[in-house]
Amino acid sequence: MPVTSPLPGDLEPIETASRDEISALQLERMQWSLKHAYDNVPYHKKAFDEKGVHPSDLKTLADLAKFPFMTKTALRDQYPFGLFAVPREKVARLHASSGTTGKSIVVGYTLQDIDNWANLVARSIRAAGGRAGDILHNAYGYGMFTGGLGAHYGAERLGCTVVPMSGGQTERQVQLIIDFQPQIIMVTPSYSLVIAEEFERLGITPDQISLKVGIFGAEPWGEGMRGEIERKLGIDAIDIYGLTEVMGPGVACECIESKDGPVIWEDHFYPEIVNPDTGEVVADGEDGELVFTSLTKQAFPVIRYRTRDLTRLLPPTSRAFRRMEKISGRSDDMLIVRGVNVFPTQIEEQILRDKRLSGNYQVLLNREGHLDNVEVRCEVQRELSDRLSPSEMDAISKELQHHIKTNVGISTRVAVMAFDSIPRTQTGKARRVVDDRPKQN
Repeated sequence: MPVTSPLPGDLEPIETASRDEISALQLERMQWSLKHAYDNVPYHKKAFDEKGVHPSDLKTLADLAKFPFMTKTALRDQYPFGLFAVPREKVARLHASSGTTGKSIVVGYTLQDIDNWANLVARSIRAAGGRAGDILHNAYGYGMFTGGLGAHYGAERLGCTVVPMSGGQTERQVQLIIDFQPQIIMVTPSYSLVIAEEFERLGITPDQISLKVGIFGAEPWGEGMRGEIERKLGIDAIDIYGLTEVMGPGVACECIESKDGPVIWEDHFYPEIVNPDTGEVVADGEDGELVFTSLTKQAFPVIRYRTRDLTRLLPPTSRAFRRMEKISGRSDDMLIVRGVNVFPTQIEEQILRDKRLSGNYQVLLNREGHLDNVEVRCEVQRELSDRLSPSEMDAISKELQHHIKTNVGISTRVAVMAFDSIPRTQTGKARRVVDDRPKQN
């Protein structure tokens, strides 16, 4: 797909503003957001007072480091409406996390919040190459999850024709793509490979698929996965970032002309990177944990929210705002295997180095005595499933085992399996890790 940079007139003025203009707007909005949270949310007032800070103490953007963090635990403790900064009657919509590790995190939106959200997702789709009049196939899940409705409202705001498919029903997904000929798909990266496999089953090649751009989020994915998706679907694969607690999809998005990490929409969200262990702010370019402060949210302001996502801040390229490197993992998803810190995406990258292997895999962990055992299960590509001999499959296993040991630093058993041996996700996020080790007390 030929890509050209947008003309300045295609962008909002803030997307090409100077750093001084952006910083001035951020300071003004941050002062409002801190005061709004302090005046209207007892949790924030108590946290500020205990830290000995007041919204009036914010004179510069650097002063934000004086203020307390928010954590996911605090959000769960305030379930369901304890963090709302407007009367419940002014809340136009509720969304919630899945609550798989405890109580759900419930977030609220005023009508203005929903309007801002739609504008930011529209900005994101435009950055990804979408334009008014495009047909957009939305395979993010609808419901309490923010993905489906967040993408839907933003696509409509941009002027796209939306196909509100949601997740699952893979055969119908593909049939509608064949029938409606959309240019854009929004979906999780793992489920996009399931859709690609259905095209393969039907004998449809990438050049016969109408899709030009895929906008992928909701789970970490690396450059190896990008290459696999682009090869199988014949598209540009663009990374969109968001999380329920901060807004939903559209906090940041890559630009199609550079594909060099999501651009953070800094006029609405102020990013920091902190040392995950100490909480100290680190300089741009250094690795750490991503922290967000909302600048315009009315119903559910977040102040220094620790996302647990690991990345670093990068200088602007295609837009005036800073970028973030693709998420390398989450601090709460990190596996400690025999004293080595491991993220699933590190193993994914080694698997996808080998073009004979597909992007579907699982990491299984158990413990024998005091020793952790790790098994990596992966599959060969569909077209190789009946062509490789047992000795060739074994050679691929040994090669991958060596790459994981050399580049990730852990010993593993590797099982290279026939195509379609690993269960597929039908509703969105794949279950990449099955950890059956005893829990530590």
